[in-house]
Amino acid sequence: MSRRSSRLQAKQQPQASQTDSPQEAQIIQAKKRKTAQDVKKRKEEVTKKHQYEIRNCWPPVLSGGISPCIIIETPHKEIGTSDFSRFTNYRFKNLFINPSPLPELSWGCSQDVWLNMLKKETRYVHDKHFEVLHSELEPQMRSILLDWLLEVCEVYTLHRETFYLAQDFFDRFMLTQKDINKNMLQLIGITSLFIASKLEEIYAPKLQEFAYVTDGACSEEDILRMELAILKALKWELCPVTVISWLNLFLQVDALKDAPKVLLPQYSQEKFIQIAQLLDLCILAIDSLEFQYRILAAAALCHFTSIEVVKKASGKTVLFVLFLPIYNS
Repeated sequence: MSRRSSRLQAKQQPQASQTDSPQEAQIIQAKKRKTAQDVKKRKEEVTKKHQYEIRNCWPPVLSGGISPCIIIETPHKEIGTSDFSRFTNYRFKNLFINPSPLPELSWGCSQDVWLNMLKKETRYVHDKHFEVLHSELEPQMRSILLDWLLEVCEVYTLHRETFYLAQDFFDRFMLTQKDINKNMLQLIGITSLFIASKLEEIYAPKLQEFAYVTDGACSEEDILRMELAILKALKWELCPVTVISWLNLFLQVDALKDAPKVLLPQYSQEKFIQIAQLLDLCILAIDSLEFQYRILAAAALCHFTSIEVVKKASGKTVLFVLFLPIYNS
């Protein structure tokens, strides 16, 4: 017999002896069961940790002893009735928002156009209290500046819409700044008019002409630097619906007949000029910024026509509540 075969026989003999002992077989089976239990326990721990690992990112208990990982049913709150007895001496009249007053359009949905104009009213914000941000400024300084911009528009025969765009840019820019020196007002105003003319005019005046009307107070380089500052402050939102745009719309809707031509003016030019001149005076007052542009246009239209015309033209979008006291006879 070779040495290799003798070693194999010697190795197999102890294995046979081990398998023959029942006590040793029980010990081996117990070890296997313990190992299987340990593996199962580790899996459960890993699964449990994975399911609730988000709890480590939250405080264990919120104020009031509530755990963030427990879903609590919303309690049913009983709505109590308010006492309206103190309003018995008043009559309330609500004018709700009606659908679009625009007629059917061949190039778009009138309701979408109307809603888009109303959304712009809330997006382009102006406030009459902006002078609080600027300690050196007084309310009449704004009036003097806007009156001067009107004269510049007359000199260069700019559209009225150009002036009202410049006015909107100026008022919104001042809301984004703080402690503006009064010597900067003319530069901000003429730059706002420069931006508005490039948007609205077909043949806008040159940069040199805007610098010229300031009589040397503002150079061309100053206007270009201020232009960039205004555009950044306004976040390039340069398409508001101005007061004069609302007035055009209201007059057009009021003048439309059975076969409407929305894109062509149907109203009297003399009526438009009269109402626009009233709005020119109105916009000079800083208190006018308390109201939305469509409110100002509707009020000016009502002054020259009637409340029925305003209701028809504006679609009753001027939402308000009238408190009319009732006096006992």
